[in-house]
Amino acid sequence: MAGQSSSQAATPFQWWKPALFFLVVIVGLWYVKWQPYYGKAFTAAETHSIGKSILAQADSNPLRAAWDYALVYFLAVWKAAVLGVILGSLIQVLIPRDWLIRTLGQRRFRGTLLGTLFSLPGMMCTCCAAPVAAGMRRQQVSMGGALAFWMGNPLLNPATLVFMGFVLGWQFTLIRFVAGLATVLVVATLVQKWVKETAQQPSPVELEVTQPQGSFLSRWLNALWSLFWSTIPVYILAVLVLGAARVWLFPHADGLVSNTLFWVVAMAIAGCLFVIPTAAEIPIVQTMMLAGMGAAPALALLITLPAVSVPSLIMLRKAFPAKALWLTGTLVALCGAVTGGIALL
Repeated sequence: MAGQSSSQAATPFQWWKPALFFLVVIVGLWYVKWQPYYGKAFTAAETHSIGKSILAQADSNPLRAAWDYALVYFLAVWKAAVLGVILGSLIQVLIPRDWLIRTLGQRRFRGTLLGTLFSLPGMMCTCCAAPVAAGMRRQQVSMGGALAFWMGNPLLNPATLVFMGFVLGWQFTLIRFVAGLATVLVVATLVQKWVKETAQQPSPVELEVTQPQGSFLSRWLNALWSLFWSTIPVYILAVLVLGAARVWLFPHADGLVSNTLFWVVAMAIAGCLFVIPTAAEIPIVQTMMLAGMGAAPALALLITLPAVSVPSLIMLRKAFPAKALWLTGTLVALCGAVTGGIALL
């Protein structure tokens, strides 16, 4: 009787938790993404531009280049990064695990498809979506579902597709949507199929969720700190290193990046390395095409630049098996190369 009465007493509290989570999602995304992008769409329509390329005009000094790159990047994404960590921690303490297991926990194609659909409102870049994907994995979401959510955020971002149409042309938008959707579904499905789930579970946070002890605030702060510490420091370091490496690795497209298979493959690989804010691939490609880059390598960049980056893969190192992350990066590069290669035909 005591167990039954305690269960009944706990029942009313089950609904305010997901309600609070979705309230934070709606308010956070409205403030960070939806409202700013609404105004930005009109700017893109009027000026056919959404800003300068974050990769342009790299300082010859690697330290200075690292600082300049990191400063511009973090000023653009810090709000979304904070929101991503908050949502990644809240999903561990507010959303019932059985909800996630019944939907995104499915290791069949259904889980991957639902992960893709759930990614559409997020509109986050790959690094800002990474903490959310990590939080989902701590709640036993399948690799396919979590990867589809993670990659779908930047690749299928509705705002980015609108910006791309106004800036680069609607043919680029169509190709990006089709190739982006194929990339998300194919990569997530193959990784789910080829990589076995690890038996080890990230127990510290999960035990707090399955057997709540203490107040909701203390359990959330524990999840928040664990997620922050496992993702953000290495994220900042990786961005600084890439900013310095930009001096040597990313080409200055002064008419050199032509419509050849070599440059398609090179741009597909380079795009998987660098981290960019949401929709930043548009001014990058616009600048490089004005400098003479061909359409085929441009399409390769439009797939790989937003889809993955070295920092975002490192951020997920504790959430996915290493093989899954290596395979994800390789398959995304391959999808970018195929997309650009088709344009050469």
